[in-house]
Amino acid sequence: MTGDHTVEACWRPALAGVPRRRLPAPRRATVVAAHPDDETLGAGGVVRHLHRQGTEVVLVVATDGEAAFPDSPADERAELAGIRRRELRAALDRMGLDGVDPVWLGLPDSGLAEHEDALVSVLRELMADSDLCLFPWHDDPHPDHRAAGRAAAAAAPVGAHRWSYPIWLWHWRAPEDRSIPWDRALLHPLSSDDRAARGAAIAEFTSQLKPGPRGEDPILDEDMLSHLDRDGEVLFREPRGGTAPQGRFVELYERRADPWDGNCWYERRRRAVLLSALPRERYGHAVEPACGPGHLTRALAGRCDRVDAFDAVPAAVRAARRATSDLPGVRVRDGRLPAGLPAGPVDLVVLSEILYYLDDQDLTATLDGAVTVLRPGGHLLAAHWLPWAPEAPRSGWDAHRRLVSRPELRCLVAHEDEEFVTHVLERR
Repeated sequence: MTGDHTVEACWRPALAGVPRRRLPAPRRATVVAAHPDDETLGAGGVVRHLHRQGTEVVLVVATDGEAAFPDSPADERAELAGIRRRELRAALDRMGLDGVDPVWLGLPDSGLAEHEDALVSVLRELMADSDLCLFPWHDDPHPDHRAAGRAAAAAAPVGAHRWSYPIWLWHWRAPEDRSIPWDRALLHPLSSDDRAARGAAIAEFTSQLKPGPRGEDPILDEDMLSHLDRDGEVLFREPRGGTAPQGRFVELYERRADPWDGNCWYERRRRAVLLSALPRERYGHAVEPACGPGHLTRALAGRCDRVDAFDAVPAAVRAARRATSDLPGVRVRDGRLPAGLPAGPVDLVVLSEILYYLDDQDLTATLDGAVTVLRPGGHLLAAHWLPWAPEAPRSGWDAHRRLVSRPELRCLVAHEDEEFVTHVLERR
């Protein structure tokens, strides 16, 4: 620390442990900034990467940044607003984003929290067709950044990946601060060209780099700029707070009869791994929540006398019934976790790519219920897709860790690869 500020050297050990990888480039990304320059300071390299990969980038700027120097009278603020708009345009050109035309909302600088509801409403419309939403970190040490982050998180569509970028965190906080979500952090690496382009873009914000009209210290002083001279930009994944809504899956089935393409190589391979992991040739009674269109249900029927399958989406239930109509031992019904689990006892519970869609409360209740319905010596077969689904409040790895930590279960079989992890656990 130097005075009230954290020097860049203090961050290096923590940053060394952050996974390094580039964000995949989606079809459309909405980038939200509280002020003109936030997007450049916090995620300029990321935005440049997305744009170069063909992503349609929509940049939404909530304020004009006119209150950067609080003592400025109204005429100076109006002049600064125009300057900052021109600076942002020049900065975007420097980063090769000349085709990105900012959406200016003109909300009051340093008063964004008072207009948060209006911001949510506008952003919900602008983000509606986005696959990725990028916005300020909701706990960044600037009230406008926090308000913009909260509003963007609330407005983001359920099917969009959500990432936030910190700015003043590096200056005003310290690595040991417990509010920093290091477990959800990613460091997007920057090439030498990315760094040069972003540096040139930052240099365009001259109103923030020089003293204010009454001799105020520059907003971006040398200490702050030192945090921006890195070979990567830190982002925090911002997962949904609750269980993935049923409506999202209804929507997926409306688009495609088989949303996950059960005959693709990944799905066929996953089913083969699941079946090969089962330690017994035959099971009496199995239960399969979230059965989808019934591909795995049909495969389980070849190893089980009875299969009780259920799903919360009516279209999935209808498809699974059609897929298993010739199998007398299979029952497919409407139901959702955790309430849909039967009374038991059963010999096998199959939880395939469902647990990461559940929030803490539903996940705990589901695991409690799964353990309860299993007879002693019964098996729980689980699979978790490891990439983070946009609708999910957790990753597949987190769901896996919570499952295998249950004291009532012991692990018999484990399979892990780059795409999914599978385990068979036995009820003690």
